Amino acid sequence: MTADDLTEGLRLVVELLKGPEAAAADWDRPAGTLEWSCWETAEHLADDLFSYAAQLGPQSPPAEGFVPLVWRREAPGKPANVVFAQRETGAPGMAQVLEACGALLVAMVGAARPEHRAFHGFGTADAEGSAAMGLVELFAHAQDLALGLGLAWTAPAGISARVLHRLFPDAPTGTDPWPTLLWATGRGDLPGRERLTEWRWYSAPRG
Repeated sequence: MTADDLTEGLRLVVELLKGPEAAAADWDRPAGTLEWSCWETAEHLADDLFSYAAQLGPQSPPAEGFVPLVWRREAPGKPANVVFAQRETGAPGMAQVLEACGALLVAMVGAARPEHRAFHGFGTADAEGSAAMGLVELFAHAQDLALGLGLAWTAPAGISARVLHRLFPDAPTGTDPWPTLLWATGRGDLPGRERLTEWRWYSAPRG
């Protein structure tokens, strides 16, 4: 996974949310099967990208926890974020917030040295793992948002395949990468496989 992969994934999702269909949609609707609204899900996505960038930032990153930013929930059951978007700016503003947060992660992935590590509960990651995590967030939540907003969305097969290889070593091979990534994140079915009700990735570097 590279910063270029992340740049392309970010571009595609921002483009999805900048379109006229997104601007006219009801962002208070649930995002796919999530309990969060589309607006809350998009904020969560932007916050994920910002947070992954922040984890790569310190010269001596925390080894057993996250950078001690202040997180808050707007109500019980809502996502805990550092980043929030001004609601009055609508879909264009949300797309801009997402683009800005994603650009920070792109920059950090490109600047990180090979020995840089970023704590995560699914495995402390190097820059490549952080890029892959950002792409999972982008593609999976783009699917959630597309379902909630009534948009058409398909992630690119090549990048999806590389994400699966980096983060989901137990995922089936020989299947279409995008449906397989949806299956691996509990969002879709694959022939001969039970749908996942719990899932995780493995972001620690593999030897």
